[in-house]
Formats: sequence, structure tokens, C-alpha cells
Amino acid sequence: MRAMLLEQISDLRINPAPLVMKDVEIPVPGDDELLLKISACGVCHTELDEIEGRTPPPQLPVILGHQVVGRVIEKGKNVTEWNTGDRAGVAWIFASCGQCDYCLSGNENLCPDFRATGRDANGGYAEYMTVSGKFAHPLPEIFSDEEAAPLLCAGAIGYRSIKLTGLFSPITSHHSPLTNHQLTSSPPHHRETIGLTGFGASAHLVLKMVKFKFPGMPVFVFARSEKERAFAMELGAAWAGDPSEQSPEKLDAIIDTTPVWKPVVEALRNLKPGGRLVINAIRKESIDKEYLLNIDYPVHLWMEKEIKSVANVALNDVRDFLQIAAEIPIKPEVQVYSLEEVNTALIELKQQKIRGAKVLKIG
Repeated sequence: MRAMLLEQISDLRINPAPLVMKDVEIPVPGDDELLLKISACGVCHTELDEIEGRTPPPQLPVILGHQVVGRVIEKGKNVTEWNTGDRAGVAWIFASCGQCDYCLSGNENLCPDFRATGRDANGGYAEYMTVSGKFAHPLPEIFSDEEAAPLLCAGAIGYRSIKLTGLFSPITSHHSPLTNHQLTSSPPHHRETIGLTGFGASAHLVLKMVKFKFPGMPVFVFARSEKERAFAMELGAAWAGDPSEQSPEKLDAIIDTTPVWKPVVEALRNLKPGGRLVINAIRKESIDKEYLLNIDYPVHLWMEKEIKSVANVALNDVRDFLQIAAEIPIKPEVQVYSLEEVNTALIELKQQKIRGAKVLKIG
């Protein structure tokens, strides 16, 4: 099969084509696994973190890609919940131990043995891949393959970020995937407001979700790119400005979706007392880390402001979000590339040339 392999860690500013096309053997599914013929795979900023060594794969070469859509063409003898021909999705969560307190409480994302698709195991920048039947996800038919791909990471991590703001109360059933899932606003004691810093794949899906579920809640967007700010206003943002600008009003919560530090500092300045900043990133780049020295305790951190990180996604984050996305429905904006064009997509992502989500069409 054809696959784009990462063979060495490199700086994308020096090596603009870090992935190389190779012919490799089609993987053989184990007893508990599915073999998927891949049709689409999203391109995520976390791939930049893997390539540049901020979250390096434990072994090289490796096939990146963790927003995977494909069809089951073979299954192991122990797999009963999937049939040949079924469409399945694979997200960032590839496996966990299933036995620790985190796994047993539905927080597999915090498992010490958490394994990531496309980092700890081969992912979706290829024509085929294997995955445990337990960690594959049914996909609502309303979405095309290209639309479904970014929902598996950008959408799911956005959903988890929304939950962690504390402004919403998730009501979920952990026993029957894709049923009885809702997202409800917490009882407001005042007019609640939310902000988004950066406006790429994840943030634009968060905005769509909030605007549909809670149309009275204004969303304020901070983005460096004028095109991103215009896109946010097209999708219904109440205001859009540069990350260094003061928002028209202080905000209850802000979700940071950027790879850098300046927006974190500026977001803290725009929070209300008791407000919460949720950092939606697997890793942060060091390019502007010195900007943290601008933190002034009474301005940025006092008055019981909080900072909370998002760590990976749990199985139910993916499944809950897929149902919500189908009910609304959330249709992500996508830019489509061929498998051979993945380096182009990655460089554009690095250069913040973004409108919605980037997706590879494979096969």
C-alpha cells in the first residue's frame, strides 16, 4: 500500500517535505482488530508537533494521521460489533489499558498507558490501517467521508474544551454509544459569554456548536489573521479582533486553540473574575515562550481566574460529539488534498493558511 512516512524529526522551516511516500505492507488485523481501507484523513496541528519533536513518536518510521475515515474490509475473530463494509472512524485515542481508575470512570484520555493514533501506532496517512474494534467509531450517515474526518479530532477536542469551560453541563450515557447524549447550558446567574483564540479547524466547529445549542450566548473571537476574523463573523461571532486587543466585555470563559503563548497571556487579561481559560493543545511551541514574562499577577491571574488544559480525548467525547454534530448538523468547512499533497497541507497549517479543516482524500 502507499503511505506517507515520517522517518526523522525535523524543523518544517528547514525541511518543508518531512513526509515521504513509500510502498509498505498492508497490515494484518489481530483477533480484536479491524482492517480499514482508508478514504479520508484530516490534517491536524498535532502532526506538526510530532514532526518537530514536541510530542515525538516513540519509534520511527511511523505513519501519521489521527482523523481517519474508512471501511471495514477484514476483522479479527473476536470482533462482533462490526461487519465487513461498515464505515468507521478513528480518532486520536488509539488505545488505553481499560483497567485503571481513569479508564473505568470513562476518562481514558488520562490513562498512563494512553496510546495515540499516528504517534504511538500507525495512522491514516495511508491506504489501510488496523485499529481495535473497541476504539473505532460509528459515523452518522449525514456526513461525507471528508466532512466526518475533522469531526473526529477538531470536533471532539472542541467538544471536550466546551465541557471544561464549566459553562455547560454534559448529560451522557456511557453504556450506549450514540444515544441519549445532550449538551445543556448550566443555569445562568448572569449573561454568559465565551471567547475563542485562534480560528482554525477546532474553533470554527466550537463556534457552530455554541451558536446552534445556545443562540443567545455571544462568542468573541481573537485571531491574528484578518481572513480568520472575517470567517468568524461569517459564522456568527459577536465580535472578532486581534489576540492583543481588549474584548468589548470581560468573558466567563475562553478556549485557546493556538500553538503559541501570547494568546494565553492576552486571554487571561480578558477574563472576568472567576473566569476560566481552557487551553486546547497537545503541545505549545517555544517560539514566543518569553511572552509569559508579561504576566502581571493582579491583571492576569488574580480574582480567582483559572487555567485548565485539555488532555487528549476520551471515547465518549468522540461519540457524544458525533451525535450532537449529526443532530445540528455541523458541517465543517474543508479544504481537500490528495495523499501526495500532505506536505503542502502541513506547511500551510504551519504558516496559518487556514479556513476550516484540511482533509486528505485517499483512494
